[in-house]
Amino acid sequence: MKYANFLQKGGIIGFVAPSFGCNIEPYHTAFLNAQGKWKKLGYGLDLGPNCYEGKGIGISNTPQSCGQELTDYYLSQNNDCLISCGGGELMCEILDYVDFEAIAKADPKWFMGFSDNTNMTYLLATICDTAAIYAPCAAAYGMEPWHKSLKDAFGLLTGKKLSVQGYPKWEKESLKGAENPLAPYNVTEKKVLRCYDGRQQAGNMPVGEITIGSKNPEITFSGRLLGGCMDCLVNLLGTCYDHTREFVEKYKDDGIIWFLESCDLNVFGIRRAMWQMEHAGWFQHVKGFLIGRPYCYGQEMMGLDAYQAFLEVAARKNVPVIMDVDLGHLPPMIPLIVGSKADVYVKGNQISVDMKLE
Repeated sequence: MKYANFLQKGGIIGFVAPSFGCNIEPYHTAFLNAQGKWKKLGYGLDLGPNCYEGKGIGISNTPQSCGQELTDYYLSQNNDCLISCGGGELMCEILDYVDFEAIAKADPKWFMGFSDNTNMTYLLATICDTAAIYAPCAAAYGMEPWHKSLKDAFGLLTGKKLSVQGYPKWEKESLKGAENPLAPYNVTEKKVLRCYDGRQQAGNMPVGEITIGSKNPEITFSGRLLGGCMDCLVNLLGTCYDHTREFVEKYKDDGIIWFLESCDLNVFGIRRAMWQMEHAGWFQHVKGFLIGRPYCYGQEMMGLDAYQAFLEVAARKNVPVIMDVDLGHLPPMIPLIVGSKADVYVKGNQISVDMKLE
């Protein structure tokens, strides 16, 4: 696994828009404010041509333009790392225009983003054997003030913090909007981890749940981090960009910690996705699962909720399954280095992830 040099003080942050750009509110104002904050911290900025574009369908510009921008800025000597402007819908369509062969041969560079940007963070690891950072996109850094999760993400980018912990509360309803573009996370909900002992099969009802205050609430496991937004992952599955089985075989001695979160999938979509990934051989050599709060949090359909949607497959792997982790579309989210080795420690309602660049 190749790791980029961390962003140094006075370094140049590159910005690209392989998914949505920052052309509408609240993202436009938030992105401008984020740029001002980074300048005050002493960093230079290198904006790609699509950062303020909005003429694409589900992305900032045409797939050709977005793919070219991403390739050019990754290979450029004019910036030291890349942060994606935002998530979106159809970043998959740019992949035919991204030169992964050239990127794999180039000096590694950090790319940071999440959601639709799974199309880059995941493929950098599985195709190019290059680590990436799964963390909020550029416009999020315009909030006032920064939530601790954003400080943690920037800490990863600068190499100042390779160990992250979960956060006490999360946001169910955002206050950010066109008239309040710099609103911080509206954290009102208490985080409650649901931890399952995978040595016992879930069946129709969860068994082996480790509740807070039980006699043995501590869980530890190690492996190599891999994952992202499930909506994107299952879309890549089975395509020419799917090198997952080769990746998990290459790193089978380390084992894989799968981190998964979802956006548009309902509970049945999640269950189908887990079935598909399992039957594609992705979960070979799994050491544990970190499952973020799905965007459909609290949904139940025909007796199926999100816990059972994941557990039907995950609990059969006889590994720890930690659910409602701070990951994904219901912020805050812990930043993770895709491809890195990690030690996960869970005690009661607290989780820490220690990442190692090995």
